[in-house]
Amino acid sequence: MKRRAATTAKHRPVAARKRPARAAKQVPLGGAAKQVPLGGAARSINAAEWQARVELAAAYRLTAMMGWTDMLGTHISCRVPGTHDQFLINPYGLLFEEMTASDLIKCDIEGRKLSDSPYAVNSAGFTIHSAIHMGNHDAEAVMHCHTQYGVAVASQKQGLLPLTQMALTALSQVRYHDFEGVAEDHNERERLVRDLGDGGMLILRNHGTLTVGTSIGEMFARMYRLERACKFQITAMTGGAELNRIPTEIINHTLEQGGMIYGKGGRGAGGKLMWDALKRKLDKEAPGYAS
Repeated sequence: MKRRAATTAKHRPVAARKRPARAAKQVPLGGAAKQVPLGGAARSINAAEWQARVELAAAYRLTAMMGWTDMLGTHISCRVPGTHDQFLINPYGLLFEEMTASDLIKCDIEGRKLSDSPYAVNSAGFTIHSAIHMGNHDAEAVMHCHTQYGVAVASQKQGLLPLTQMALTALSQVRYHDFEGVAEDHNERERLVRDLGDGGMLILRNHGTLTVGTSIGEMFARMYRLERACKFQITAMTGGAELNRIPTEIINHTLEQGGMIYGKGGRGAGGKLMWDALKRKLDKEAPGYAS
């Protein structure tokens, strides 16, 4: 009986030879470690910027999941960690549901690209975002939407009304900016910053809504609250029944409560609990954004 020759690495089929796995850098995100690939676009990006990219890509995917998109018409941006005048924003041409961390474009305050991309930066969108980032040091993240209910309320003369608990707990943060046409005039920047002032939510009259935050999670949580308040208002007003108006003293009391709940130190401040939960949902239902 012939003895079978031992198979050596030299004679093994190519498919059977194992290559050493490429190392990956670990970056904590939302309490769990996330891997940063060392190849491709992430190779020259530091860990802090990569984490910001992942968070921002998550915001784009979640905005699509919520049904808040307007094809290519709106934007979400964040400041690049460790810088004052560099920002991450979406490439003009990708849908929100397609967005990944490596797709995002880094640019300066004039919208000039600082990272490689076959796509451009939308000039009108960046006029709004750069104004808020540069004029408000707490605006680490900025989100602008053209939702059905947000634009509807923005088109009503009285704006957001004190009709619901959701509206009342948001109203202390709401400010208004009058419509001046498509936002391509850089002279509008000053007025955008002035009208937002110390608020966290801005209703752009006849246009849409905008929120800012010291983090992407806070920005997103504010947009959720504002969008819900707008939706409840339009739904109630089109229902046909007489509206139940809230007494002035209760309105004032609830405004104060909203400031305490969502202000510094409040249980809803920063939107962290909501944001962490939303990222877990995204990881289950639409993974792939962190690439």
